[in-house]
Amino acid sequence: MAVVDGVSGVRGVGGTAIVTLIRGADLVAAPWKNGGGITREVAAFPSQDGGQSAGPGDFVWRVSVADVAQAGPFSRFDGVDRTLVLLSGAGMLLDELDGAQVVKSHALKEAFDIARFDGEARIDARLVDGATRDFNLMVRRDFAQGALEVWRCEAQSAASRMLEGDVALLFCASGSVALTLEGAQSAESAAKPLQLETGDTLRIDTPNTLACALEGTGALLAISIRYTRR
Repeated sequence: MAVVDGVSGVRGVGGTAIVTLIRGADLVAAPWKNGGGITREVAAFPSQDGGQSAGPGDFVWRVSVADVAQAGPFSRFDGVDRTLVLLSGAGMLLDELDGAQVVKSHALKEAFDIARFDGEARIDARLVDGATRDFNLMVRRDFAQGALEVWRCEAQSAASRMLEGDVALLFCASGSVALTLEGAQSAESAAKPLQLETGDTLRIDTPNTLACALEGTGALLAISIRYTRR
């Protein structure tokens, strides 16, 4: 994960928030052990960069982008709630298995289709027509709760949204979006629009009741995370 810009001391109604801009072009690709794809980690807590995480499964939450090149089983993550969003490609079908029987299927065929499932579930992925790219949110349910929404922007008008939770992440899933943190008081740069291009992410720690204005023709994945155990 590469951080190219940081703004501290953004003051909103709920107190001081820390803002970090993560450029998608700087994310590092890690190949899967089974050769079926690659993953680019966007952000995680604890952060492996900070030396606090012992391995890829040792996290409270993690967001990443994956390129899936071939069909096959998903890795198992006990105690984790998973949310997967199709970003591009013809899509895939996620079959939940009990033995050899399919008990439930998640169809991701259009951009921004969403699947939510337990990390303990046995998931077998089938590609509809070639490789896909997807966005992954994983949250360890004993420590935190996570939510994900799709925010679509229209160039004709600005949209105002409220950021809540202990952490918020705004991932630009398509197009270009100019984002302004409203009501920022103590950081001059916080009042200037931040331009997010496809693949960029804005991470905001302690964003409670901090409003933002969006302009552009893109779409954002808005993730909010609230810790239930410290």
